[in-house]
Amino acid sequence: MPAFDQPFATGEPNDAFAQYFTGRSYLAPVSTDSSVVVSNVTFEPGCINHWHVHHGVDGAGDQVLMCTAGSGWAQLEGEEPISMVPGTVVRVPAGTKHWHGAKAGSWFSHLAFITPGEGVSNEWLEPVDTELYAALPVG
Repeated sequence: MPAFDQPFATGEPNDAFAQYFTGRSYLAPVSTDSSVVVSNVTFEPGCINHWHVHHGVDGAGDQVLMCTAGSGWAQLEGEEPISMVPGTVVRVPAGTKHWHGAKAGSWFSHLAFITPGEGVSNEWLEPVDTELYAALPVG
């Protein structure tokens, strides 16, 4: 389990989506009884998810990532990777290819918010290039 304190539960191993992650992640629902679903996702050091796109219609499907513990990366296609530390917030507009996850030397947790609405879905794509990830600072 994580070697750092975090304000939300770590949750259970994220086995349902393990095929879309390099390494082990954990998932804990924070809010499922409102119109905005919020989850805490925790990544072991070096764990990242594959490139993916959140889809939605008329403003639905935007994702907001808020780092709550550790340090990680988020990258939107065509942009430089963003270093995430507690308090960092990254908005990913619907339809934007992106990835996120832990730095190689750190656990990482973020809250993930998805804007509700029509046509919200997730499309998993290819893994992040290992050379791209290996070139990023580790901690």
